[in-house]
Amino acid sequence: MTRSEQRRNPRFARLAGIACLVILLGTTIAAHAQTFTVLHDFTGSEGGNPGQALLIDARGNLYGVAGEAGNYGSDCQPYGCGTAFELKRAPSGWIFNLLYTFLGGYDGLRPDSSLVFGPDGALYGSLAQGGIGRCGDSGSLTCGMIYRLAPPASFCRSFLCSWNQTVLYRFTGLSDGGVPGQISFDGTGNIVGSTELGGLENDGCSGYFCGTVFKLSHPGGGWTEGVLYAFQGGSGDGYWPDSSLVFDQAGNIYGTTIMGGYTYEGTVYQLTPNGSGYSEQMIYQFNTGDSGQGPTGLISDAAGNLYGTTFTGGTGGCGTVFELSPSNGSWIFSVLYSFSGGSGACGPSAGVVMDAAGNLYGTTNRTGADNRGVVFKLTYSGGAWSYSSLHDFTGGADGANPGALVLDSSGNIFGVSSDGGHGECGGFGCGAVWEITP
Repeated sequence: MTRSEQRRNPRFARLAGIACLVILLGTTIAAHAQTFTVLHDFTGSEGGNPGQALLIDARGNLYGVAGEAGNYGSDCQPYGCGTAFELKRAPSGWIFNLLYTFLGGYDGLRPDSSLVFGPDGALYGSLAQGGIGRCGDSGSLTCGMIYRLAPPASFCRSFLCSWNQTVLYRFTGLSDGGVPGQISFDGTGNIVGSTELGGLENDGCSGYFCGTVFKLSHPGGGWTEGVLYAFQGGSGDGYWPDSSLVFDQAGNIYGTTIMGGYTYEGTVYQLTPNGSGYSEQMIYQFNTGDSGQGPTGLISDAAGNLYGTTFTGGTGGCGTVFELSPSNGSWIFSVLYSFSGGSGACGPSAGVVMDAAGNLYGTTNRTGADNRGVVFKLTYSGGAWSYSSLHDFTGGADGANPGALVLDSSGNIFGVSSDGGHGECGGFGCGAVWEITP
């Protein structure tokens, strides 16, 4: 298993544990009537191997994290601790700014969620490792943290000024959870997310803790963590939650677990407020058949339908895109598309995004003409969904193994490649940031 495959294998990822200013004019490649442009090619010193979705501000600037490279101190071996970065629009191209280099240890390492804007305009995210507590096999890894990044309080006279990191919470790996993933802000300014480990210890989770959904509230001078739900594992519940969360107007929370359910192939769950906390309902349990295995990432549309992906399984063996539609108190499950043409965990490693017309966009890990992944579009017409490839990755300048996508208001698609490019990060390349324009 290559390092790229290991990073995308959730079970492996659970166990595994300088500043630059560059103006890029970009590498442009025509792809299926689209224009594909490389905005930044990582070298390793400013980070490498990005896999999370980018964040776009009102001016069209991009913010993201690189999960590896950067600092290679003792706590960061062998892959590096990771960085946070900005790509700013400029008349001549894009300007790359290194915002923060994670140092490992108590400072944290391996950013494992997209950045989000908080109510104060600062950037917030999670780190899969670092801090306190012991997680993983025999407590071999630290349990991660939630952090805030903000510019220096005083005016910076140099392009090399690092942003300031503030740690909001360090997980212990016990009942509070451990190894956090994607976070979001709710309507009252609380941070809500899930942890892959921690919570309840149960043999149904293969001898590990089963994971939690948590909330960080900010009632006064600090942040207080509380567990909204602790997964119980086994065939009666999911475990190892590893997706972004979706909120509806009634206060329900939706997410996925990569394991658990009747056949231990993952679940989609709903958490409903009940006055004293939250109760859980599994609204779908995946199996080894056509529905796919290992769900990740959810979004919802205005009608309350949920859309997500699985990274393997389906009729083609390379994962699926699925829809769950509410109907008279229950849910109807549909497979919109099954991927084929690769091997192993070759399908989507992230969820899909939807444009204003209701089209879905996403990426696969190792399908396409060169088995380096694709950017795809699913269009609904005449009662069926049709598939088209917007870009087949080559593993060269365009990168390989694309991650999550984000759309801007003009319909441009922005994404990252975790591998490939010209940098040297363990022999797999350091990845790239790119854009597809209609």
